[in-house]
Amino acid sequence: MMEYVGYATINGMEAESEYITQAQDSSQAFVMQFAENQVSFQDGQPCPGVSTVTDWDGNTYNTVQIGNQCWMKENLRTTHYADGTSIVLGTSYSDTIAYRYDYTSSDIPLEQRGYLYNWPAVMHGMSSSSSNPSMVQGICPNGWHVPSDAEWTQLTNYVGSNSQYLCDNNNSYIAKSLADTTGWYASPYTCDVGNNQSTNNATGFSALPAGNYDDIGYCNSGHYAYFWGSSDFYSSSGAYSCFFGHDYANVIWGGSSKGDGFSVRCLRD
Repeated sequence: MMEYVGYATINGMEAESEYITQAQDSSQAFVMQFAENQVSFQDGQPCPGVSTVTDWDGNTYNTVQIGNQCWMKENLRTTHYADGTSIVLGTSYSDTIAYRYDYTSSDIPLEQRGYLYNWPAVMHGMSSSSSNPSMVQGICPNGWHVPSDAEWTQLTNYVGSNSQYLCDNNNSYIAKSLADTTGWYASPYTCDVGNNQSTNNATGFSALPAGNYDDIGYCNSGHYAYFWGSSDFYSSSGAYSCFFGHDYANVIWGGSSKGDGFSVRCLRD
C-alpha cells in the first residue's frame, strides 16, 4: 500500500491535500484535491459549512474539524441505516448478525454515550477497507463514512505532531487532548485521561468512556472508550479498533472480535 499527499501554499498558508491510499500497481498520475477556499485549519471548531449532521432517526450530531478531517463530535445513536433499514437491538453476542446494544446500566445518558454496535452492524454488508478515505458508508448517514485504520492514524498523527495537544511534550501522550472533560474514572498519573479532566479535550473530539459489550456482557463504562474502524485486523476474524482508557496517556490501536459492541464516530466524505 502507498499513501500520497500534496502540499501547496493557498492564501498564504500551507495547505494539505486529501490523502490517497491504494496499492501501487504501475506508474500512475494523481490529481491532488484541496478543499475549496482552504485556509488555516480551525481545530476544535464546527466543520465549515456543516456544523451538524442528522441521521435517519432525526438525531442531530455536532461536528468538529481536526486538521483536514471533519468528524462527528458525538457517538452515533441511530436505530436505522440511511436507507431506512432497522438495526436490531441485540440481547445476545454475535459476530455475524448485525446488532446494536444499549448499555442501560451506564452512568452516561444514551444521548451522550450512544449505542454500542458490533462490526456487522457498522459495515452494513460492505467489505473491509483500509483506504483513505475508506468509502464505507456502512452505518453512517449519507455523506459520511466509517473511518479506516488509515484515517484513524491520520487523526492521531496530526494530533501528535502539534505541541499544543501533547502532555509532557511526548507525541504519544495525546489521549487527554481527544477525551471529554467528564465521565472518566480518576487516575493519579498526570498524563492519563482520568487525571485533572478539566484539562482534557483540547481538540474538541470529546471521546466518552461509553464502555463496551462482549461475550460476557456490558462492561467498562467510565473506564474505557472503544471505536470501530472499517478495516479487518490481520485476519477476517477481527477488525481494527481504537481504544482510550482512563488510566492511559496514549491512544491504543489493535484488533477486536467483530462480535464486540463498540462506539462509532463517522467521518465526512
